[in-house]
Amino acid sequence: MTMQSREIQLKRRPVGAPVAEDFATVEQAVPPPGPGEVQVRNLWMAVDPAMRGRMSDAKSYVPPFALDTAMEGPAIGEVIVSNDPAFAPGDLVFSRLGWRQAFNAPGTALQHRDRQALPPQAYLCFAGMTGLTAYAGLIRIAELQPGDTVFVSAASGAVGSIACQIARNMGCKVIGSAGGPDKTAFLHDVLKVDAAIDYKAEPNLTKALAREVKAIGASGIDVYFDNVGGDHLQAALSLANDFARFAICGMISQYNVTDAPTVPRNLTMLMTKRIRMQGYIALDHMDLEAEMLERMTAWNQAGQMASAETVYDGIDKALDAFWGLFSGANIGRTMVRLG
Repeated sequence: MTMQSREIQLKRRPVGAPVAEDFATVEQAVPPPGPGEVQVRNLWMAVDPAMRGRMSDAKSYVPPFALDTAMEGPAIGEVIVSNDPAFAPGDLVFSRLGWRQAFNAPGTALQHRDRQALPPQAYLCFAGMTGLTAYAGLIRIAELQPGDTVFVSAASGAVGSIACQIARNMGCKVIGSAGGPDKTAFLHDVLKVDAAIDYKAEPNLTKALAREVKAIGASGIDVYFDNVGGDHLQAALSLANDFARFAICGMISQYNVTDAPTVPRNLTMLMTKRIRMQGYIALDHMDLEAEMLERMTAWNQAGQMASAETVYDGIDKALDAFWGLFSGANIGRTMVRLG
């Protein structure tokens, strides 16, 4: 039988911050799957700041979203009908075909996930691409070592909250930065960081970071996990130890700017402190996925991983979930419950 599915389409390219008129909610018919195809009903989808880049028609590491077509994003779903012998009804699968309730796709577009090992939404959080992003950034790019002092910006966000926990589980001291008292309380009470900075309450972020470095008995920071850029990167450069390692995961403070971006005024410290700073994309480190999943599952079973989530209900709330990423409304991974 033909199913009905609602999806979110991009209607025009945003200029600056996206607005409602840039999108449309459209109902589509999903016919029975063809040969080699699998029909999936999505249970969960996730949104992340990188999606903003795909809304622009600019060259990047992934193609831009097409206009008048359902956007794409990470999703966990359940197989309804399968014409691929590798999948059976009831299987839990990961895809990048979010922003819609249901779809048909070839089996090659799907990956099995173990329903028994973890809750389904965990595969969009610490056991998904956000987990891989944090893991690759710390383990491979920053070469994290026990005893390091680690500074994480946007520490209450999807990737930052996982980075804090990986560093803590690896025996490091962790300083997190987030905006507002609720988020800093989350860093202390849930993520168990050693120090938390409410950057919105600090007139000078560099002085605030220096204060917290001293409070935890450190000489400076050995690793900076950057999700923000701008003033946070400037503060990290100021407090970095010699030979510090910076993993540049994101720069959310710059994503919607239409003027000149904010650039640190102390970049010469890269040279004088011999800092190694490297940007990276998680898709370049898929060879770490199995290792990451094994360690995350073990940490979760040991009670050492908190699944930080902000959940919206229904496809009609998907855009609210996305806008919440930039307004500071969300804590942890932002997900939409579809099933």
